[in-house]
Amino acid sequence: MLKTLNPEWKEIPWDRALTAASPNVANSLEKVLAGNDLGLEEGLTLATVEGNDLVALVKVADELRRRTVGDRVTYVVNRNLNFTNVCIVGCAFCGFSRGPDSPDAYFHSTDTLVAKSLEAVKRGATEVCIQGGLPKDLNGYYYVELLRAIKARLPELHVHAYSPMEITYGVEKTRLPLREYLLMLKEAGLGSIPGTAAEILDDTVRKSLSPNKLKVRQWIEVIRTAHSLGIPTTSTMMYGHTELPEHWVKHLLLLREIQKETRGFTEFVPLGFIHSQTRLFQSGGARAGRSEHEDLIVHALARVLLHGYIPNIQVSWVKLGFEQSLACLEAGGNDFGGTLMEESISKTAGANFGEYVSPGEFRALIRTIGRIPVERSTTYGIRKIFDHPDTEERLPLERMPIVAAATNHTPVTADGY
Repeated sequence: MLKTLNPEWKEIPWDRALTAASPNVANSLEKVLAGNDLGLEEGLTLATVEGNDLVALVKVADELRRRTVGDRVTYVVNRNLNFTNVCIVGCAFCGFSRGPDSPDAYFHSTDTLVAKSLEAVKRGATEVCIQGGLPKDLNGYYYVELLRAIKARLPELHVHAYSPMEITYGVEKTRLPLREYLLMLKEAGLGSIPGTAAEILDDTVRKSLSPNKLKVRQWIEVIRTAHSLGIPTTSTMMYGHTELPEHWVKHLLLLREIQKETRGFTEFVPLGFIHSQTRLFQSGGARAGRSEHEDLIVHALARVLLHGYIPNIQVSWVKLGFEQSLACLEAGGNDFGGTLMEESISKTAGANFGEYVSPGEFRALIRTIGRIPVERSTTYGIRKIFDHPDTEERLPLERMPIVAAATNHTPVTADGY
């Protein structure tokens, strides 16, 4: 739907967009531009914008992005290792998990995962991201042993691993104190933790998504403890299911409060709900995933509410696809995520993307919106700035029309969406 709207929005400067906004929206955006934090009511106003107010939110978010991180779009060369799809939790929004007797259930051996890590490094990866299901009979020390096996062969490789749900499960299985368990993981080579399993940080919403999953207080405890031990984490939010805009705002403000205390979040990643193959949607318990309108609001809102605290807003190309990812990079985003090499969690839920994007394809996509590609480390250290195109850069073949589409994917007129 966004492609039918006026492409001239790209030429509208943020200050002119601000003058066309309604007074409440303009006042809130002016406040954050002046370096002040926005509160709950201001966030709620911005979470439901349409028309010219949406244009103002997107444009100001993009200006805040420019002031914070400039015109660079970062990415990391990594590989996902989904070590098992066997899981006892039963999340209604998940299309990935299988029972232990399912014909397509798997549990990769440690040797296989080490081999995949070695292959990833040969292909330029600086990180492996490890997550998986929660099998009933999992040894609580498995997570530690896998880290040791990978780091023994690849001591320089950054291991970004284990969601707060997995860490809570390991604590339950080993009966160790959380702090002691996290220290053991760190000593075994854990470099950082994905802040997934957050979904929406509201226990009422979480109950409808997965009553067996960890509670909000448990997620916060894992994150705060990790940060106190010098283990950085990402932060995430899943949107497009049963939640309301007020939940987005409260979730973001909670992340902001944690960041004020710990400074341990490296980035925030909005994750649009992939609905088609999930029990939650098929049973009528959720809407049909995120809309393009919501994508723009959530990414821009994150930039505005987290301004001054979490500098990096990542787009999930696995969830959004390339074209909408570029739109969100023009609505406050500054990071394209990872190349992945393989990714199965979103794919099995019905995503059309998720296998692999080469670094050259990332860079070509980034240049279509006039930004500078930069390869980064997991913790946002700069590895290489690509000021000029090279021979490896090419748009993904099946998405070649993106060059034209990238110019007209966001609303500017009063009819908004």
